[in-house]
Amino acid sequence: MSKRILARSRTLGSFLVVLAMGACSPTFQNHGYIPPQEQLDEIVVGIDTRASVEETIGSPSSAGVLNESGYYYVRSRMRTLGFMEPREVERQVLAISFDQAGVVTNIERFGLEDGQVVPLARRVTDTGIDNRTFLRQLLTNIGRIDALPGTSP
Repeated sequence: MSKRILARSRTLGSFLVVLAMGACSPTFQNHGYIPPQEQLDEIVVGIDTRASVEETIGSPSSAGVLNESGYYYVRSRMRTLGFMEPREVERQVLAISFDQAGVVTNIERFGLEDGQVVPLARRVTDTGIDNRTFLRQLLTNIGRIDALPGTSP
């Protein structure tokens, strides 16, 4: 009887080890879009315009703010391992530059492996909430309520 219990415990232990190892396998998330090289080869520098670029490879992720100087296609790949914070393992930025007339002047690729730091920033108004849930905001404000405005406790 003890041999059966020992065999079952080994089987259960092996199953738990395999399950734990599977839980620690990384998961990947892809964000953004970079057109394939075949589509990029269709764009001719000095001939194509903004409209023909959009028709060929689609709308960009973002565009240049100053004088509508360029189109930027951005793709990033994030890796999450278990309970750890997601980490960016790949980022590619495709930059298509235009002149004043809207004709393509340059096509460049940048990435993390090039040592190019490409900060992606959003211009969003700060709400001052600091990503708290409604219940947490409510509970943190319980002790801050004054009976009369202008009086201190």
